[in-house]
Amino acid sequence: MFFVLYHNRIYKQKWKKMALHSYLFLILAIIFEVAGTMLLPLSQNFTKIIPTVLLAGFYIASFYCLTFSLRVIPISVLYATWSGMGIFFITALGYFIYRQSLNWQTICGLCLIIIGVILVNTYSVLYSNDSI
Repeated sequence: MFFVLYHNRIYKQKWKKMALHSYLFLILAIIFEVAGTMLLPLSQNFTKIIPTVLLAGFYIASFYCLTFSLRVIPISVLYATWSGMGIFFITALGYFIYRQSLNWQTICGLCLIIIGVILVNTYSVLYSNDSI
């Protein structure tokens, strides 16, 4: 009986660690995607070599990190979070870096995106080790 309880406890600890790592990889994927997208204007239609190479590298790194997130997070939740948070941060950085204007409708839409990402992540079921 003790062995079963101990084994179950170890399994839960490993599972929590695996889920945490998946979300850390998702955060890295979002950061790389935002960095790559912010380089799009600097690449000037891919005519500037350094921003273009950096942009491609950031996108490759983003998708690489996404593959590790798929171990635990379902692809629908993963993509919704990645794209939603990417849109939010790109819009915010575009406002501060490129002086793009935001109207109240855009701000409301961004708030709804954040609420949607929170809801999707709160009520989604993560994979178990048995389903991988």
